[in-house]
Amino acid sequence: MNFVLRHGVAFVFLYVFADQIGIPVPAVPALLSMGALAAIGTLNFGLALAAGVAASLIADTIWYALGRTRGGDVLRLLCKISLEPDSCVRRTENVFLRYGVRSLVVAKFIPGLSTVAPPLAGMVGVSLPRFALYSALAALLWAGTWGMLDYLAGDAIQRVTDVSGRLGTALVVLAGTAIVVYIAVKWIQRRRFLKTLRIARIGQDELKRDLDTGNPVLIVDLRTELDVAAAPFVIPGALRIAAEELERRHHDIPRDRDVIVYCS
Repeated sequence: MNFVLRHGVAFVFLYVFADQIGIPVPAVPALLSMGALAAIGTLNFGLALAAGVAASLIADTIWYALGRTRGGDVLRLLCKISLEPDSCVRRTENVFLRYGVRSLVVAKFIPGLSTVAPPLAGMVGVSLPRFALYSALAALLWAGTWGMLDYLAGDAIQRVTDVSGRLGTALVVLAGTAIVVYIAVKWIQRRRFLKTLRIARIGQDELKRDLDTGNPVLIVDLRTELDVAAAPFVIPGALRIAAEELERRHHDIPRDRDVIVYCS
C-alpha cells in the first residue's frame, strides 16, 4: 500500500501497460485506485491519467507494428496467451469489419478485445498517425471513465479511507487473491475449451491423405475477410462461407459426407 501511495503514477503506468500488452492482469482496479487516491489528495489525477494513456498507447503501438509486419501469426499468438475464449479474435474481427478503426474506441471497454484490435488495424493497413489518434482517444476515454468513477465519489472515499486505513494490507491481499482466482478460473476454462477442440480436430497430414485418396470430405472455409487477407491461400475444393453467413447458407452444405470446418 505504501508503494502505491509513493509511486502512484508509476503504478498506474506499469499496470495499464501490462494489461494492454496482453499479460492477464485486469487494469480496472488500478484505474479505480487512481481515482480514489486523487479524490483524497494523495495523487495528481491529470498526471496519473496521462501515464495510463501513454502506457496504453505504447502497448497498442507495439501490437499494431506486429500486426503490420507479422499478420495472422500475431492473432494466433494472442489466441495462445489470452485467457479469454478464442472467440475473442472472431468477435473483434467482426467488429473491425463493421466499424473500421473506430472500433478501437469500443474494444477498450471489452476485456480481451482491446489487445486484438491494434494488430488488426496494422493488418488492414490503417496509417500510423490515424491509428495513434484513435488509440490515444480510446485510452483517454477508457482510463478517464474508470478513474472518474472513484474520483467523483469524493468525500465518501475520504470517509472510507479514514475508517479502514488500518485495513490497507488486508485489502491489498484480498485484491491480489481475487486476481489470482480470476486467472486460475480463466486458465481452467481455456484448458477445457481446448480439450474439447482437440477431441474433434483433424490434423493437416490426415486431411491431405483423405484428399489424396479421394475421400469425399467437404471442407468449409469459415475465415473472415481479414483472415483471408492475412493468409490469401485456400484449400482446393473448399466451400467459402463467412461465419456470419453460416445460418443463412447452411443449406449449401451437403449432408451426405463428412464436413471439416476450417476457421483460422
